Amino acid sequence: MPGNSIDLIAPAGSELADLSRRRFGGLLATALGAAGFPAVAHAAGAASGAASSLRLIKPPAVKQGDTVGLIAPSGLVDDELLQKCVLNLESLGFTVKPGANIRAVRGGYAGTIAQRLEDLHGMFLDKDVKAIWTARGGSGCMALLPHIQFGLIRRHPKILIGYSDITALHLALHRHAGLVTFHGPVASSTYSEYTYEHLMPLLMDPQPQRTIRMAPADAERVAAQPQFATRTLRPGVAEGRLIGGNLSIVAALVGTPYAAEFRNRLLFLEEVGEAPYRIDRMLTQLQQSQRLGSAAGALLGIFQKVAVPPGEASMTLDEVLDDHFAALQMPSVYGYSFGHVPHQFTIPVGVRARLDTQAQTVTLLESAVAS
Repeated sequence: MPGNSIDLIAPAGSELADLSRRRFGGLLATALGAAGFPAVAHAAGAASGAASSLRLIKPPAVKQGDTVGLIAPSGLVDDELLQKCVLNLESLGFTVKPGANIRAVRGGYAGTIAQRLEDLHGMFLDKDVKAIWTARGGSGCMALLPHIQFGLIRRHPKILIGYSDITALHLALHRHAGLVTFHGPVASSTYSEYTYEHLMPLLMDPQPQRTIRMAPADAERVAAQPQFATRTLRPGVAEGRLIGGNLSIVAALVGTPYAAEFRNRLLFLEEVGEAPYRIDRMLTQLQQSQRLGSAAGALLGIFQKVAVPPGEASMTLDEVLDDHFAALQMPSVYGYSFGHVPHQFTIPVGVRARLDTQAQTVTLLESAVAS
């Protein structure tokens, strides 16, 4: 299978159980001897760009009453958060099936790598589960990537949704499974009316085109919270396949087999809790390694908690973004309604879209799910 050399989790009767028992046993013993980390000889072929030429696969649409799997591939989940996740997803009209290891704990992570992989692979294999929701972001998702069975996921395509640290899964599954996934609210998010309206139809009703406009509530916040202001960095209209996510994760994946490919894509980025100088450093890394200017266009979400402390010498966020985007020969805009904000639209990774900076819209040019 592309991108990995072994299957780590083998539920009885599943595809994973087709491995040689002797080979799996030896590998498992090695893994247990390595402080709980799975032993994997990563396939060098996964580092090539060949996987990016995979035909795009759209997961089947969901409907009211379907069972959705709840997993935690990143930060740990306590009882209170788990209850919120379940109530949220039930309020959307779904039946919820939590992963077997969703309450596991290893430091700040939701269990060991093997436990988190078991839930991820298990949900894709579970015939009753029609979509997979991540409970939260946090940290730790990147550690799963070398061990994911991309071939298994490609054979069992399903909706996968989340944001922030879940960016790592989106980029890896896009590049090595060719699966459309969804950068949108995690199960523990607070679902505003705007969030709901830009989520459920996308997952349930395949349409050849959808136009997304910014949340009216964001414009009302601008006077007190200037970071909510929409600002055109370079005007224009651009088309391309959507790629991106959380800036920290996009930057951290540079140089790995899972890095986002920018060329001729619509790059979307969001961030929270990073000082302007750190944002400048991450964008500089992307410019020097991936050439930001090779993208067709850029849409930036609302960057939260990036204010400069009083009296500290620093560039502002606006200055940093102008330095990196205003001079590029591509349309770019800041302040779109996604990221760590109450009102966010969901972005289908890999789908063709059009950015119009003057109209302040993003138009999806194809359906994100299969009927």
